[in-house]
Amino acid sequence: MNPSLQKLDVHPLRGELYHELHSRPFQVLSCPARVTHIALLTSPEQRRTQFRHLQKLHRLLGFEPPVREVSCYEKDFGTLRIRREMHMEFASYTFINRRDAEADPFEATGISHLPEGWLEDLAGQVVAAFHLDLKQVEHGPDEDLQQVRPWFEGLRLVGSSPQEGAARVWGSFRLHSDGFGRFMVFNRQMSDSQLGRLTQRLVEIETYRLMSLLALPLAREISPQLADMDQQLADITQALADNHDIDEPRILARLTDIAARIEAFRAHSTFRFSATRAYHQLVLTRLEELREDELSGHLTITEFMTRRLTPAVKTCESVGDRLEDLSRRVDRASDMMRTRVELAIQSQNQELLSSMDRRSKIQLMMQHTVEGLSVVAISYYLIALLKIGLDSAYDSGLHFDKSLALGLAIPVVLLAVWLSIRRIHRRFIRMARKEK
Repeated sequence: MNPSLQKLDVHPLRGELYHELHSRPFQVLSCPARVTHIALLTSPEQRRTQFRHLQKLHRLLGFEPPVREVSCYEKDFGTLRIRREMHMEFASYTFINRRDAEADPFEATGISHLPEGWLEDLAGQVVAAFHLDLKQVEHGPDEDLQQVRPWFEGLRLVGSSPQEGAARVWGSFRLHSDGFGRFMVFNRQMSDSQLGRLTQRLVEIETYRLMSLLALPLAREISPQLADMDQQLADITQALADNHDIDEPRILARLTDIAARIEAFRAHSTFRFSATRAYHQLVLTRLEELREDELSGHLTITEFMTRRLTPAVKTCESVGDRLEDLSRRVDRASDMMRTRVELAIQSQNQELLSSMDRRSKIQLMMQHTVEGLSVVAISYYLIALLKIGLDSAYDSGLHFDKSLALGLAIPVVLLAVWLSIRRIHRRFIRMARKEK
């Protein structure tokens, strides 16, 4: 008997990790077929609304609706197949129509047989929406082009021969009169599985291309304001370098305003720019997987994307890098201003301490003067009291020289008073040192 895992501690996510690689399988498509793909930006609430709307579609078509939402759901309704995929910020729907094989391209599409009004009620913002017409052909490339031109309304075509000539792909990467994009795929010698993978790659290239470009309007909006803030920051830095007298509170207020605007831009754009880089990388990966051969006189999909998409993505990356650079420069300018203010405060504190030191010395000198006067005053009153005592003793019958006794008592009293004051003074000094 083979050993079992039942007694081992199995990670709770182990099953999900295995399932993840199989959560979005490639479709198997046979020619001919009409495919429509729609991608919509969604919020969590819109996703829940979409799932209820998907359940409604099942009921309208007479099928049992799904009870649980999954990342990739696929259902075959006979001649209509629907695939719904959930992504980080968008949901995508792929509709495959296998009924109208003999109809003209793009007159019958993947959504032709959806219940009336169902698609119009789909929640979310449409980003990508395009049709694909899949045909089985045995003709050469020239005949392919003659067939293709009328169906793209005279727009300039981008074409290639992917999978080492096993198919021909044509597209315009533009919106047509019906509001959808269009692709035509002429299958020469691809199996149903290979055709499904090719179609999936085309769908992902177009969807991720559009998703990556969502950041471009934002980059164009931010760029002029970054130039203005850049100039303001340069003026502030130059003023600091020239070491002119400047209004520190006003400069700090300007720096704080610039920093706040930059952080607002970063909060608004960081996710979008990061998503653009991720989507662009996915596009490049899918383009490599196409393994295209050039069709004479036409740009391949890879050449078109490299020439048009990459500069747009680089623009977004440049604006994102510029935001980060401005943020770092504002931090350095703020540090310089704080250092300048701290040095000014330290200079003021030094002057204040010097002034306090001078006042303390004056107070000490005054204190010594007052102590000397206090010794004299206290001694004067003590000698006066002593004189009264000597007079009383002399009047009571004691005979002595009052003047001599009083004269001898004066230095003794002065010394005693001075020693007492010094003792009190030393006591206070010891108390102060203990407090330190």
